[in-house]
Parts: sequence; structure tokens; C-alpha cells
Amino acid sequence: MTDSLVAEAVEPLLSGRFGHPYLHSQTCAASAGLLDGSLPEGSVAVCDEVADGLGPPGSGIFCSVLLQPPPERSALELPLVGCMAAADAVERDLGLAAQIKWPAEVMMNRGSVARAFAAGGAGAVVLSVVVNVNQTREQLAADSRAPAASLLTIDGTRRDRASILATLLGQLELHYDLWRARGIDGIYDFLGPRDFLRGRKVAVNGTTGYATRIDRQGRLEIETESGPRLVESGVVSYER
Repeated sequence: MTDSLVAEAVEPLLSGRFGHPYLHSQTCAASAGLLDGSLPEGSVAVCDEVADGLGPPGSGIFCSVLLQPPPERSALELPLVGCMAAADAVERDLGLAAQIKWPAEVMMNRGSVARAFAAGGAGAVVLSVVVNVNQTREQLAADSRAPAASLLTIDGTRRDRASILATLLGQLELHYDLWRARGIDGIYDFLGPRDFLRGRKVAVNGTTGYATRIDRQGRLEIETESGPRLVESGVVSYER
């Protein structure tokens, strides 16, 4: 199987505005570093191997997208938008349900298969999405807060990453446009049912209790002994 994320393999699969231009590098410190504010919204950078990546070159998807969100939207919400797109992409490829672990991970079979993060300020934000595709169990990080998994470890099938990336970018464009128009409320019907932490005992930023939901502003609601608390960001530990 030929598996490549070079422009010639990916661009023919793109049907929307995301991915124009499409920048590819075999090795980089981070895919986000290939983008700058002079490029148009929807520009995409992809690396086959990044400095903090998982597994050997060519085993995962490391992509970044340049976005120009409206000033009334919070960039802190964008990783959830990225996770929605990644969840759609892996669900379509595996035919299995994906869940989203707040604030920015995609879970399948209780393993973390994707994550998203954003960086930038007013006017331009780079949203990065990482998907574990063909890594073996031994190549995945053992110290992940959520047990790491890849699409390969879930069903034993090696995949062509180009089609997964194209689906990811198409779904990202869809969810991003909904988010631009209405914020998290615009994607909530897709997000709420995928809430991995709901009903689990969690701890985040010194707050402990049971996660009840991700609210319509992208915050995690936790039922504590003293009542409900809303958390905007943080690192979550949970009881499996």
C-alpha cells in the first residue's frame, strides 16, 4: 500500500476551501511552524514527522490549519471544533463510534486516538490536529493521561492516511463554519452525545466531582459536593 501525504496524493481528494494552499514537509519541529499570517484562511501544513510526534515517520497525521475567527468567538473553543472533525474522520474510516474527552481528545474503545490544540491571537489562529493512524502499540506513548491508541491497534488494519486527512479537513471546514456562525452552540447537537467524561468521577484544576456535561460555551460542568462548577480549561484526570 502506498501511503503518502504529499500534495499530489492529498489535493485531488479535497473538495472544499481548506487545504489551499497545501504545504507538506517530511520533517519539521511542528506543523504549525510552517504557517504564518500572510497566508489565506484555510491554508494547511502537514508533516510526516514532528519533533514531539508519536511513532516512526509516516505513521500518523500531524496537520495545522490557519484560521481567522471572528472577534466575538473564543479561540479556546477551537480544539473542540478540531476534535469534532477528527471524530467524524475516524468514525467514517472504522465504522465505530468515537467520543470526545474534554478539553481536546478523541477516544475510541477508551483509547486516545486524536487530539487538537490551538495557538495564536487576534486575527489569526493555528489549529493543529494529530491523529494516530498506523502506530503499533509499542510506538505509542506509555505515559499518556488517557491510554493511547491508534486506528491500527483498534482493528489491526493499516490505512492510507491521505483519505483520512481529506475527510478530516472537509469535516473541519463544516464544523468551523457552524462555529463561526453560532459558537459551540452551532455544533452542540454533534458534540453533546459524544461526551466521554459524562458521569465519570474527574479532577481538574483542584476541582473534583462527577462530570455532568460539556456546556454550550465549551466548558466542563462538574457536580461537586458544594454544587455544580464550570471549568473553562485544564488537565483532566478521571476514574476509568
